[in-house]
Amino acid sequence: MTNARKRALVTGGSGALGQAICETLAKAGHEVWVHANRSLARAEETVQRIVETGGAAHAIAFDVTDADATHAALEAVIEGGAFQILVNNAGIHDDAPMAGMTQHQWKRVIDVSLNGFFNVTQPLLMPMIRTRWGRIVNLASLAGVMGNRGQANYAAAKAGLIGATKSLSLELASRGITVNAVAPGIIASPMIESAFPPERIKQIVPAGRAGEPAEVAAMVAYLVSDAAAYVTGQVLSINGGLA
Repeated sequence: MTNARKRALVTGGSGALGQAICETLAKAGHEVWVHANRSLARAEETVQRIVETGGAAHAIAFDVTDADATHAALEAVIEGGAFQILVNNAGIHDDAPMAGMTQHQWKRVIDVSLNGFFNVTQPLLMPMIRTRWGRIVNLASLAGVMGNRGQANYAAAKAGLIGATKSLSLELASRGITVNAVAPGIIASPMIESAFPPERIKQIVPAGRAGEPAEVAAMVAYLVSDAAAYVTGQVLSINGGLA
């Protein structure tokens, strides 16, 4: 499941799930760029942990919703070589029943998860195509597959990401590049702990527990490996049997 060192970019790398993905890819031998928006210090902490354990990592900060700033930041980095691994993990949620949802809530969530995906991915495609090898993994959600009350904006963004994943996989398959989505269910985090008490999780998740960020990261690590060269255009769910 290992392959030669590749340059990898993980957006939203300063969050709990992003950190796990960054550290897992670094352990697999890749050179990882840990992206943050406002949490650059947390991204730098992740970089420090990776470097202390013998890995290679760098912190990078830009707002994925700002196309010009994103393009400028990425152009500066890809001068040193193409990113052959891209994990689009950046996303936010701002929940409300749609009857009470504001335009700002709707637009902001879609802007980060869906427009952000385009702003980051599009500038990296031609350099990746020229290498004839690439792995793109998009973090979707169970909400994008099933829907979820109070998350019409988030579900729409993640469902759009799944559609884009399938379309892009068709465009890039002949170039040695795979494009897949991972759809996590309830994954342990401080946010989840406040929203889902353990007893509630036991009621709704057949596995009886929340997933761990490391478990999602392991799925991402598989998808970016040589072993997954024939897996593309897929949505891999990781949800403890919730759906």
